[in-house]
Amino acid sequence: MVTPPAKSRNASRLEGIKERSNFLREPLASELLEDTTHFSQEGVQILKFHGSYQQDNRDNRRKGQEKDYQFMLRTRNPGGFIPPQLYRTLDRLADEYGNGTMRVTTRQGFQLHGILKRNLKQTIATIVQSMGSTLGACGDLNRNVMAPPAPYKNRPEYRYAWEYADNLADLLTPQTGSYYEIWLDGEKSISAEEDPAVKAARQRNGNGTLVHSGEEPLYGTHYMPRKFKCCVTVPGDNSVDVYTHDVTLVVMTDAAGELEGFNVFVGGGMGRTHNKEETFARLSDSLGYVDKSDIYDLIKAIVATQRDYGDRVERRHARMKYLLADWGIETFRRHVEQFFGKAIAPARPLPPFQYEDYLGWHEQGDGKWFFGLSVENGRVKDEGDFRLKSALQAIVERYELPMRLTPNHNIILYEVEPAWKADIEQILRDRGVVTDPEAIDPLVRYAMACPALPTCGLAIVESERAIPGILQRIRAMLDKLGLEQEHPVVRMTGCPNGCARPYMAELGFVGSAPGAYQLWLGGTPNQTHLARPYMERLPADCLEEHLEPILGFFARDRRASESFGEFCNRVGFDAIRAFVNSYEPLTAAGSAIATPADARESTQISRRGKGRRYRISIYNDLHDRLKAAAEGHNISMTQLAADAIEAYLAKDE
Repeated sequence: MVTPPAKSRNASRLEGIKERSNFLREPLASELLEDTTHFSQEGVQILKFHGSYQQDNRDNRRKGQEKDYQFMLRTRNPGGFIPPQLYRTLDRLADEYGNGTMRVTTRQGFQLHGILKRNLKQTIATIVQSMGSTLGACGDLNRNVMAPPAPYKNRPEYRYAWEYADNLADLLTPQTGSYYEIWLDGEKSISAEEDPAVKAARQRNGNGTLVHSGEEPLYGTHYMPRKFKCCVTVPGDNSVDVYTHDVTLVVMTDAAGELEGFNVFVGGGMGRTHNKEETFARLSDSLGYVDKSDIYDLIKAIVATQRDYGDRVERRHARMKYLLADWGIETFRRHVEQFFGKAIAPARPLPPFQYEDYLGWHEQGDGKWFFGLSVENGRVKDEGDFRLKSALQAIVERYELPMRLTPNHNIILYEVEPAWKADIEQILRDRGVVTDPEAIDPLVRYAMACPALPTCGLAIVESERAIPGILQRIRAMLDKLGLEQEHPVVRMTGCPNGCARPYMAELGFVGSAPGAYQLWLGGTPNQTHLARPYMERLPADCLEEHLEPILGFFARDRRASESFGEFCNRVGFDAIRAFVNSYEPLTAAGSAIATPADARESTQISRRGKGRRYRISIYNDLHDRLKAAAEGHNISMTQLAADAIEAYLAKDE
């Protein structure tokens, strides 16, 4: 059923707040002048469009006292670009007005936490004056546009991805003057010159894409029904979680590396609500291919379709993914084509998408290098002997390096002269920062978590503070089961909104109750398959009880080169539950784990007997041969091992 435009229905309360705001000015501008610690509920909603969330530190709540109000501020950096002067400013502001840390987001921005209302204006003004922005980092409009962070200078498709991420961000930037009026007293900062093609496209009203309403010709007085997320990538590069955005552009070049156009995907999104089956995570659909000369008009047509037909009554149903789910891709394409004014061509062939994190040293292709630095949970801080914040401060001060933030909340330093490499590594090592990505447990390297408690108002349970301990316990289970080399992709969020994209993980933990998580299984290492909910409420204290049997099934019946998520999808949840119901946990007495030094790389085979479970160890090369033989004979490894052992023992009887 097609959702009618909002004007013919009873719009939600927030639609009225946006309409009354005078293009994002009130009541924010008036309340900012008041000597209070926080904004009203209407002020909070408008504040989001300016890049900030009002929060309170729940660790500091005291009965009978006012909440510990503070503000999270999020930067808008298309493609994750942070020039050195902006980094130095953010680093200083985190100490001067924030909680002393910065956090890399999963959309390639920085967040500052702990800012007080009285310091909010000075903080935002300073960011803008340092070539930064927070406009549109939150709210019902286009959010930060993502792109692969790898700064390859000899691969033109990456240059195009950065260029069009910038241009797409410019095209969809709010045109209201409220941002500069409120935070800089009307003075616009110096910014990069906008592409003339973007300016022309913004003013072009082909087929009714513009509403001609005041200061926002594209968005109108009500802006978008909900947040709108875009990314640009290159064929095969899934560093951006390509299927999770409202709109994804894939750069298509000719044999000479010249840009021809874009494959377009639409309708992805992660947010959902517990116990509301009408809400769900969704992967995007292929819309088709568009020539480079038409891409801005197509983007406007997609925005106009969501603007006019997205649900403005029920906010849980307002993301564009629900329009795709309700209509189907063919109906959605027809509506977009009406605004676009022409047919959309079929998509061009693409190679499979592969996940990349770009950690470690890489040549840029122009004689210089870039360095991908792992930032656990994205938190840039100084804590004890670990002083990442001080290390980055020293490197940026000494070498004036730009950086790119990654979609997996890591940092890439680039434009590094070969002669600087050793010194940069030494600066990091002297401050307790691991520089070799191979020295990081892959379970940690590929994991993500949202901030959650104590500051996020939506958090049900811990995430960032909990995941290090959770990962340690998962690693202990994997080692116990002879899965030392395995590292399923783990992602955790404190609520179902999915900011760390847990629904793409092989093991997804989604906060469902205090101290408990919904467990999702079946994502894949390259983030191309949607996970599914396996367990509604897994108490964190009972992690081993519920997760070890699943991992034990994987250890017993996985195929060669099969990841944990792929295994879960192949065998299915019914088979997993059947195995779990008959599983007997390993104990020290029931586990014969090899202990000699030359057996540390061993893998274990299990045998279920009558009432007891016994375990023996074999070496990795023998394990691989056994697995291949079992698959060749279409029997389980357990059965093949049992038959071989019985045949051997029979010779001596």
